[in-house]
Amino acid sequence: MKKSNLRQYLSTMKDPRIDRKKLHLLEDIIFITIAAVISGAESWNDIELYGKQKKEWLSTFLSLPNGIPSHDTFNRFYAALDPAEFEQFFSYWVQSLAKKYPGDVVAIDGKTIRGSRGKDFHSATHIVSAWSNSNQLIIGQVKVDQKSNEITAIPQLLEALLIEGSIVTIDAMGCQKEIAKKIRSKKAEYILSVKENQPELMDDIRDSFRMLVPEEVTQHLDFGHGRIETRKCSVISDLSLIEKPTVWKSLSTIIRIESERYMKATGITQTETRYYISSLCTGADQILTAIRSHWAIENKVHWSLDVSFHEDMSRKRAGNAALNFSIINRLALNLLKKDDTKTSIRSKRLLAGWTPEYILKVLNF
Repeated sequence: MKKSNLRQYLSTMKDPRIDRKKLHLLEDIIFITIAAVISGAESWNDIELYGKQKKEWLSTFLSLPNGIPSHDTFNRFYAALDPAEFEQFFSYWVQSLAKKYPGDVVAIDGKTIRGSRGKDFHSATHIVSAWSNSNQLIIGQVKVDQKSNEITAIPQLLEALLIEGSIVTIDAMGCQKEIAKKIRSKKAEYILSVKENQPELMDDIRDSFRMLVPEEVTQHLDFGHGRIETRKCSVISDLSLIEKPTVWKSLSTIIRIESERYMKATGITQTETRYYISSLCTGADQILTAIRSHWAIENKVHWSLDVSFHEDMSRKRAGNAALNFSIINRLALNLLKKDDTKTSIRSKRLLAGWTPEYILKVLNF
């Protein structure tokens, strides 16, 4: 059985343990963990149980010099493992899977693992992830330091990404001059949401749409789930009413999205108006499509991690365990999304637990 890219990348990782305590190989520990999580495991006890139940099968391609590690061993190992090292491994491995698509939308967004907090909410693990819409993969992530916020974490994440030719979308927290500059330095375009955290810019954009005529307008209509949703995108490239537009690197357009949602069951109509700035020169259709793609990180990533992987219920607080388990969840989600079997993530996890041939296919053996 030949090694997959995943196992080859595992062999490059630094082991956090001292030699006399290495009863189990790093490669074996991480491989068993990923296989178990793909198959539905959500705790160290689950992973130990999976390993014991699958020991005969696992021993056909893993060394297992001292059998299956205990749940305490898994816990201690991941609490000691350097998350920065593990994140780097994650990033290198994912970028080996990802293909380059011109104009790929890379959505960046944060997520708090609520179950990881201790006595106060602020101690919970908060992670910023990057989602490649064309590849349908999480291509990177970084932990937000407890004494910091997403504003400082996002540039760190951008630095690790290969995003040349992509369109980077970020919510209002990422609407910062230095972040716009960083994206452009990586030879990518940006679309940044503008809210009240940039009050002067927000007022200037609203004034522009009151006093100027948009050069481009497009509209998309969606039907489904008992609703009719209309989204109208208006684009202005005249920045004469924006104070100091040059402080925003390569700022070319301002954008207004007007959404109207009609709920058939209740007859209620909801409206919302959102504003954005962008380095893209023109293309209302491209801009609206990119903004809609950004919402996929909520619908396809956060939702899958919460509903299919129960990430918000995670109670792994020891050391680095919560962050490292989050990385494993994203590894598992990437592998499942990369598999072309036409079924849900939940069903794929069940198949992986039931069928050795299927999980080998998911793991690219």
